[in-house]
Amino acid sequence: MGRNFGITLLTVTMMIFTGLSGCIGEDLDFGLGDENFVPIPGSLTMACLSSQKYTSMVLEIDYEPGYRPETSSTDLLKERLEQVCDKPDGIDILLTETNFQHSGSWSADDVRDKGSEAKSNDPQTGTTLYWQALFPSGEYETDGVLGVAVNPSTVAIFGDSVDEAEGPFFSRPSSEEIENCVLVHEFGHLLGLVNLVYQSPVDHEDPDHPGHSNNEESVMYWAVESSEISNIISGQLPDEFDQDDLDDLAGLKAGTIEIEKQLWLP
Repeated sequence: MGRNFGITLLTVTMMIFTGLSGCIGEDLDFGLGDENFVPIPGSLTMACLSSQKYTSMVLEIDYEPGYRPETSSTDLLKERLEQVCDKPDGIDILLTETNFQHSGSWSADDVRDKGSEAKSNDPQTGTTLYWQALFPSGEYETDGVLGVAVNPSTVAIFGDSVDEAEGPFFSRPSSEEIENCVLVHEFGHLLGLVNLVYQSPVDHEDPDHPGHSNNEESVMYWAVESSEISNIISGQLPDEFDQDDLDDLAGLKAGTIEIEKQLWLP
């Protein structure tokens, strides 16, 4: 889109989330070079970037009554993935209303379990790659977390927390704008961003927030994962991968950047 985001952050006391702080399940093993790895967000990166085996993709959106995502969010997600994923037979969106039959806060294990129960197909089914987003009622167990990626194909967006994160001044940023960028952000983790299954030749990972960008104009910017996003009140919220993100993905696809912990390789 080529927009100039011009983000201005309020001067406030900001909560610093150490590590990945809920945006990615805390119990995941991120060690590279282990042949007996547990699959993590990013383990299906090459399955998305390449069309050698998976020529189509389905984005399964499972939502509870009253928590259907904005059409602008799912349209934007599809647009962003079409920009980087080689899927000649197309990327489709499958919206399904469901009752997760869950009460209380959500843990990463809860998201994995309920996602597995709700999904229509395994992630790697024939020549189609299935990625899934849950939109449940309730909040994540870590305060202020708006979304979380828990395995190679599943994320969750917590609509109650998204609504609470709406800006304090004239509803700016709006909950719809926040949902837009948080959804793309979490799927960015499924693409392996930033440095989840590879090491970028460019230093654009935030040192205090591993797995996230240090560029406030990237949708992978660390603050996008949390309620701190409400402190952005001027300019446009970041909803695009920046050039460093795109260069990383291009390098992974071309084989010029080494990738690890993959469930499939071309």
